[in-house]
Amino acid sequence: MGFNIFHFFQPKDKIFFVLFEKATANLIDISKALVEMVTTTSLDRRKELIREIERLEHVGDSITHETFHELSANFITPYDREDIHSLISAIDDIADYVHGSSKRIELYKVETMTPAIIKLAELIEKCSEELHNAVCELKNMKNINKIKEACVRINSIENHADDIFDMAIAKLFEEEKNAIEIIKMKEVLLALETATDMCEDAANVLESILVKNA
Repeated sequence: MGFNIFHFFQPKDKIFFVLFEKATANLIDISKALVEMVTTTSLDRRKELIREIERLEHVGDSITHETFHELSANFITPYDREDIHSLISAIDDIADYVHGSSKRIELYKVETMTPAIIKLAELIEKCSEELHNAVCELKNMKNINKIKEACVRINSIENHADDIFDMAIAKLFEEEKNAIEIIKMKEVLLALETATDMCEDAANVLESILVKNA
């Protein structure tokens, strides 16, 4: 049987689309766990959800590492290597900051979830869903407008998250007299707000892919 060199160089595009979709689907799972974690009234359930968020963050890490492996192993990629690297890294960063916020809530023994914490968690979930919808359209690029619209919505959500964060910090400094409590809450809020920043980063990469492949 002869060796077909052209088969060796055949691009394995599909694997990247599968990995992007797995990563963002996992992101939806971790953001839903976050929303339940900050809204549950059961401390035992909150602990269970913190462990679940940690597990899902590890799942995300595995998908990211698999993507990096495929990036180094494949001779031809569907998009610029830098864009593939940036997109999967941004998705991974979102999960990292979600995990970081839940870890801070546990370590700092934060028991009362403020409206700002809950709202930021809900915005992360919305961003995750928009991101998943957008990457699912990358396979064929037939619905470019859907990707563009999702990116616009993610940018809008991130701006809303900035406003919520700023108002929450201002209220915290105005009403809280305990410096330690201020530090605790600010750290949790910052981790949540940064997760929305990473969502915007991912949207920016998607927009870059669209421009380069128009």
